[in-house]
Amino acid sequence: ISVLSPREKEIFRLLADGQSVKNIAQHLFISPKTVESHKYNVLTKLKAGSMGDLVKIAIRHGLLQL
Repeated sequence: ISVLSPREKEIFRLLADGQSVKNIAQHLFISPKTVESHKYNVLTKLKAGSMGDLVKIAIRHGLLQL
């Protein structure tokens, strides 16, 4: 998680919480394309192959609760 920028961490938490790219973009006042770029960076940096992997990582690091 420490390899992520503050904005990537914010987007990571929202994605792992099940928010859509469109909703994240509206919430953060950025374009969906920018959210997609951050999403790609998060997946790459955390070596996650899917959104399911991101959720698992978030739970392991205490960023999400069931």
